Amino acid sequence: MSESLKVISGSDDIAALMHDIGRRARIAARALAIAPEETKTRALNEAAAALRADKAAILAANAEDVAEARRNGQAASYIDRLALDEGRVEAIAAAVEAVAALPDPVGRTLATFTRPNGLVIERVATPLGVVGVIFESRPNVTADAGALCLKAGNAAILRTGSDSFRSASAIAAAMARGIAAAGLPAEAVQLVPTREREAVGLMLGGLGGNIDVIVPRGGKSLVARVQAEARVPVFAHLDGICHVYVHAAADLAMAKTIVLNAKMRRTGICGAAETLLVDRACAATHLAPLVTMLLDAGCAVRGDAATQAVDARVTPASEEDWRTEYLDAIIAVRVVDGLDDAMAHIDTYGSHHTESILTEDAAAAARFLAEVDSAIVMHNASTQFADGGEFGFGAEIGIATGRMHARGPVGVEQLTSFNYRVHGSGQTRP
Repeated sequence: MSESLKVISGSDDIAALMHDIGRRARIAARALAIAPEETKTRALNEAAAALRADKAAILAANAEDVAEARRNGQAASYIDRLALDEGRVEAIAAAVEAVAALPDPVGRTLATFTRPNGLVIERVATPLGVVGVIFESRPNVTADAGALCLKAGNAAILRTGSDSFRSASAIAAAMARGIAAAGLPAEAVQLVPTREREAVGLMLGGLGGNIDVIVPRGGKSLVARVQAEARVPVFAHLDGICHVYVHAAADLAMAKTIVLNAKMRRTGICGAAETLLVDRACAATHLAPLVTMLLDAGCAVRGDAATQAVDARVTPASEEDWRTEYLDAIIAVRVVDGLDDAMAHIDTYGSHHTESILTEDAAAAARFLAEVDSAIVMHNASTQFADGGEFGFGAEIGIATGRMHARGPVGVEQLTSFNYRVHGSGQTRP
């Protein structure tokens, strides 16, 4: 964070501050767009080293954030997303290094073709410019977003929620110091130094044309506001209502392993399974073991009549349960009449995020992967793999469920656009 930026309040001061941040980001973006790959790589490795060097300060800041969140009565799942320990700080630094090691996405020739008149036309990857990221309780987003944007030649303006303000500030300060040590502008990654909500509205307005795209990372109310009010393009998902469908030809042992992981590995992430669909054709052998396993693992089950019949601990599912992203140890379970019924349920209630089919039937899997309209569709795998790091992207700036060029985990390649470069030899148009 630039030393000239201070924590302030007051509408006039905030507007002036935010527009200054936007101006600085645009200047930094111009430098980043032409920065050599080795310079960007060095900057990110220096940032990772600074994060490790500042571990004690980052953990101390995070401890204050966590204590405040506990006093405010935040849920355990929320605290889990907010809290850092030595292992998580190391994982943040390692993720920055992983992004540094990725191939440079800028300058790639995406296509080349020659017209009958001899013009040679290239489509070449270019940075987006300035990316605004608005997020809530995950401090690691500060480093992930900053690193991904920088690798793709973009400047980042980051606005964290109040609960993670101290943690994000410490992380951003370390990132900026590392970036500057490599000779790139410290303003390549700027954290908005105020908790005032007015700053969000100013970012959604584009800061006088200085923000090119917005990425929200947080709860439904935040994302809904961003999608409703933003005057620049948005990469986002509103809900992570992820489904696991146990097809008639599913292997029970595999299904138990995957379902337990998909729901319970980390219940508070957007890739956690929220609805389990079991094919009626295998319900007699698969439903009870799966439901009992989840209940015994401490997961509440809300089910349809068939699911309630297998265990007295199952509570009735309402219509709203099929549309709910619990982000907790709760799952909705329903018996469906085959593949078409399962896909119809997902189409009706899903959020176009991540869905998985468990089956040994290759034809059924092929139909599911081709016909389900979600950003990520899986076969015989846990929905918890819906993550940029797991996709080999180093990290992600978010999951996009829209139909723009960025869909699924948004990594460095998705943070580029392109232009056309036309090479002539004197041609004129008749």
